[in-house]
Amino acid sequence: MSAEGAEPGPGSEPGPGSGPGPGPLCPEHGQALSWFCGSERRPVCAACAGLGGRCRGHRICRAEERAEELRNKIVDQCERLQLQSAAITKYVADVLPGKNQRAVSMASAARELVIQRLSLVRSLCESEEQRLLEQVHGEEERAHQSILTQRVHWAEALQKLDTIRTGLVDMLTHLDDLQLIQKEQEIFERTEEAEGILDPQESEMLNFNEKCTRSPLLTQLWATAVLGSLSGTEDVRIDERTVSPFLQLSDDRKTLTFSTKKSKACADGPERFDHWPNALAATSFQNGLHAWMVNVQNSCAYKVGVASGHLPRKGSGSDCRLGHNAFSWVFSRYDQEFRFSHNGQHEPLGLLRGPAQLGVVLDLQARELLFYEPASGTVLYTHHGSFPGPLFPVFAVADQTISIVH
Repeated sequence: MSAEGAEPGPGSEPGPGSGPGPGPLCPEHGQALSWFCGSERRPVCAACAGLGGRCRGHRICRAEERAEELRNKIVDQCERLQLQSAAITKYVADVLPGKNQRAVSMASAARELVIQRLSLVRSLCESEEQRLLEQVHGEEERAHQSILTQRVHWAEALQKLDTIRTGLVDMLTHLDDLQLIQKEQEIFERTEEAEGILDPQESEMLNFNEKCTRSPLLTQLWATAVLGSLSGTEDVRIDERTVSPFLQLSDDRKTLTFSTKKSKACADGPERFDHWPNALAATSFQNGLHAWMVNVQNSCAYKVGVASGHLPRKGSGSDCRLGHNAFSWVFSRYDQEFRFSHNGQHEPLGLLRGPAQLGVVLDLQARELLFYEPASGTVLYTHHGSFPGPLFPVFAVADQTISIVH
């Protein structure tokens, strides 16, 4: 039994053969230390705990009861340590190998991307190729080393946890009540040490950083080469079924002209934009590398980019307005304001003048959309991210005319 201020009464002191057995005696009374003083946190005898004893009024309980409490604490702690060890073991066995494989895989993809791009402009950038490959290799080594460091760290943590648990189990099985009580501080310290070992956490240090392949020089040279080699072969034409009634489409389906009056000749259909002056290309892209150019010199209000086929077509809401929803990524101009827009986020572009031609490069393997001015060789904006396929070239005109370059 255990109670605040409990005192051993007559007959409460253990008789011959009872209690924990032979052990240390009270230095003051020469009696067995069969009680525990919670106030002084030490074992005491019945006389110390009695009415005239030094521990009168203190929190008193039987020594075996205190020992039982400590045993229960040790059992609980051992269970927690076992669960913690299992979690770390699972992390080392399941997560880290996957991290390593992904880092190796992403490094391989990045290396391939660098080589593919540099092959188009090999004569101009041999040194750039070497530099970038070294960066990829260095990033791969860094990610790999981080994973190895994690393995070592968690191996040490597992060993430490095992040592703590073994020590606690040894106390639990080999110490009598008084010895266990006297080891309470050590039990506390070991438990605190175990609690200081934190569980594994997600860390970017374990991931391969794709940004290591990004180079302004490479991007500019690559965009020039891509547009020069692919823009003439991409047969991008407007799907007349999607053309807004505020736009007129040329016979070759490459030129869009804005009209302030809504055309009554356009038959409405599910594909047609009925409010915003938008139009989609007839061709969609689901993978690979694609490029096309648009003549925009005659217009001061246009949008050019890509859009998902899920882009809504009906109504005046933002869900149909290019750049204001999750289904479209566009370069836009309104007078002297230039920006890149996606999902309602508009990033201003500090251009001093409007481009006469606008090149669009879509690299679905690298998850990259690039806008480029061929005349100056300037990359106007690059967007990196995941695209839900298929993607269609998309256009909007609210002033004059824009044309896909033949």
